[in-house]
Amino acid sequence: MAASLNQGNGDLSEVHEINVTPFIDVILVLLIIFMVAAPLATVDIAVDLPASNAQPQPRPNKPVYLTVKPDLSLSVGNETVGRGALPGVLDASTSGQKDTRIFLRADKLVPYGEVMQVMNLLRAAGYLKVALVGMEQASPL
Repeated sequence: MAASLNQGNGDLSEVHEINVTPFIDVILVLLIIFMVAAPLATVDIAVDLPASNAQPQPRPNKPVYLTVKPDLSLSVGNETVGRGALPGVLDASTSGQKDTRIFLRADKLVPYGEVMQVMNLLRAAGYLKVALVGMEQASPL
């Protein structure tokens, strides 16, 4: 409860106003936190993903995305890598943990054979847990 001090009067009177300054401070701090954290949680490579109606699975805290772009080049996160350097870059991204799930994203225009070649590269590098990423499709009513 807030009180106002009067110089001439001996009794204290209540102030019926809400102090919103601490509330605004908290909201601004949360806004800054979300503005900084949101870009870190996304991958900025534009890929036209095919749609899927499968149930989405929970995403880990630090997912490792391997992207096959329409020109058949590969990217781990936002970094473009050659096919020969892929095992080393994946080892660096996963801290050498071969049981880490790799999220494989491929553009619609990438032939199925190319996706299988990338999956064979992952298997040869020792990464056997591969999740295919697609756009969520609205279920029919």
